[in-house]
Amino acid sequence: MSHSVSLSGIQACVFDAYGTLFDVHSAVAAHRMRLGEKAEGVSSQWRTKQLEYTWLRSLMGHHADFWQVTAEALDYALASYDTVDPGLRSDLLDAYLRLDGYPEVADTLRNLKNAGIRCAILSNGSPQMLAAAADNAGLSELLDAVWSVEDVGVFKPAPQVYRLATTRFDLRADQIAFMSSNGWDCAGAAAFGLRVVWVNRFGQKPERLPFGPEAELRSLSDLPRLLGF
Repeated sequence: MSHSVSLSGIQACVFDAYGTLFDVHSAVAAHRMRLGEKAEGVSSQWRTKQLEYTWLRSLMGHHADFWQVTAEALDYALASYDTVDPGLRSDLLDAYLRLDGYPEVADTLRNLKNAGIRCAILSNGSPQMLAAAADNAGLSELLDAVWSVEDVGVFKPAPQVYRLATTRFDLRADQIAFMSSNGWDCAGAAAFGLRVVWVNRFGQKPERLPFGPEAELRSLSDLPRLLGF
């Protein structure tokens, strides 16, 4: 899988947010000095628990929005590393609203927009979190829509989340390209029928799941070329 593959007939591009457009580890990086040698571990544990809690809540049928899940995952991570700086929790959560966008994202969205392709975010994030992140990264004007799982009350990879893209854009699944850096998210979108591009930023191995991406990129910069623009 690479950009030598071509995805034709795409009329809209839908992007995962966290890890795909926004660097989830930039929140901890902003306070690295205060965490010292624990910084990388805290950031990794925070992300892992955040995702685990979304899956567990979905399976248990006890939904809470992504902001609550993010805070609860952070509490677990800080406790795991015996981090007791009393102001750090609120500062890290504030930083999560201002995550860095990956450097190629804005130009990629601009190129797609100029080619007449509609672009949207489809994310686990709450509407408030996504609006803050998009504004901070300067992406709001480049997006046609920002969709949150709060509209369906369950997290990815539930099929009804991906169905938001087809119903809101009034397109068939095979007319929509879905981009995510998360292999499990790619599997969920592919199982639903979207045309999936794995943005494998960190050189990870493919998931061992029955559905997967049609193409793989290391960043979003080659996406317009992959789509023939």
